[in-house]
Amino acid sequence: MFLTALLTGGLLVLINGPWLRVQQVAWAGERYTGELALQRATSGLKGHALLTVDAMALTSKLERLPAVASARVEAVLPGAVRIHIVEKTPVFVWQTPYVRLLGVADGTLIGQVAVDAPLPADLAGLPLVVDERTASRDLIVGDGIDRPTLAAALQLSKVPPAALGSTSSHLDLRITDDDGFLLVSSRPAWQADFGFYATDDAGAAGTLDEQVAAQVAAVRTLFSFQPEKGVRWVDARNPGRVYWRP
Repeated sequence: MFLTALLTGGLLVLINGPWLRVQQVAWAGERYTGELALQRATSGLKGHALLTVDAMALTSKLERLPAVASARVEAVLPGAVRIHIVEKTPVFVWQTPYVRLLGVADGTLIGQVAVDAPLPADLAGLPLVVDERTASRDLIVGDGIDRPTLAAALQLSKVPPAALGSTSSHLDLRITDDDGFLLVSSRPAWQADFGFYATDDAGAAGTLDEQVAAQVAAVRTLFSFQPEKGVRWVDARNPGRVYWRP
């Protein structure tokens, strides 16, 4: 009994005493998660008794950050907390007038890159959507792109110029309030208006695939008899009735 009491008392002294206190909080693995967000998530740790740090609660808090897929918290004697972060993988880039936002498969925006900065090599190959709609000006990290809009954007981003019968080497994808989705070629210079997609079924692969395929075929038919160098605008919203302007 005396030994048990002695050990218990010693443990309480260690827990409540000035020795095993958190002096340092360090993290690794972050790329898209901002330092300020991590500082907020770990606020209050410094000076806290190391042996009473609630690793599970802190892990849960960190995993609610937009970019964090998983986190591991370790208490390291005599006074450090180390955090190991695994982040989500971006699958698209959503450009607004102010910033390029990085998004994951469910549409969540997890990070950002300055709009005038070159994209790193591993991001440069992702689908890039230039959103010129008024509402896009308010998008920030932590927001999300709705499922139908994202589904349509990703589908259109996969359309190669050759599928349209075009000799262009690259197509840009834009969204505007007036026209909806636009596929844009710079050389030769033309724009194809694909319009908006119904919000109730745009996420259904079959319906969306069929609609985009019909629009692509309509543009290809146009370019088969009207050289694209003489076309500046194509209205492909209704694939059964395509209009164009020279």
